[in-house]
Amino acid sequence: MELLWALVGAQAFALWGSPVTWTEVVAFVLAVWMVVCNWRVNPLAWPLAMVSSALYGLLFADYKLYGEASLQLMFIAVAAWGWWQWLRGTGDDGSALRVRHLDGRRLVGVVAFVLVAWPLLGAFLDRATDSDVPYFDALPTVGSLAGQWLLGRKYVENWPTWIGVNVVSVGLFAWKGLWLTVLLYALFIVMAAVGWRAWRRLAHAQAVHA
Repeated sequence: MELLWALVGAQAFALWGSPVTWTEVVAFVLAVWMVVCNWRVNPLAWPLAMVSSALYGLLFADYKLYGEASLQLMFIAVAAWGWWQWLRGTGDDGSALRVRHLDGRRLVGVVAFVLVAWPLLGAFLDRATDSDVPYFDALPTVGSLAGQWLLGRKYVENWPTWIGVNVVSVGLFAWKGLWLTVLLYALFIVMAAVGWRAWRRLAHAQAVHA
């Protein structure tokens, strides 16, 4: 176990006075590749997400970001589900999943989930762990679960959800001095905006030809 944590913490270089590990570097590259695949609705995004999440889970645990670390385990499970959805999933009408917009009922459900789960998870992290930012950690954790579900079901609204999650995450990781990950999530904000635009066009085109 000591060898594992030594490998996780092996430093590649320093950025703005904080160490950047090889674990963070590899996870960074895989995460960017994953988002590019998501733009293109390429199922390769899901196995990339699984490997990147595993690496980030180890990294966040090392920095006592237990909500984010636990989230990565959930991401791996959800990525397996999302991979299946993109390959074999169907819509309400039984046809293959396509990129489309979220209806009002499901939108209310997603918002309600975030508003209820955030304080519950924050309270749990506050009581059960030594996290010094339990509610700050809990918000992007819960938002990410919502974003993953929306992405897996090919809803356009996954992209604005990720923009919100990534804005909060930038602040969280800056607080912890994970500067390469701060840059990654800042890049994710821009990439999510690009993905949002691309998927809106795709949803419109698919609706026209439906």
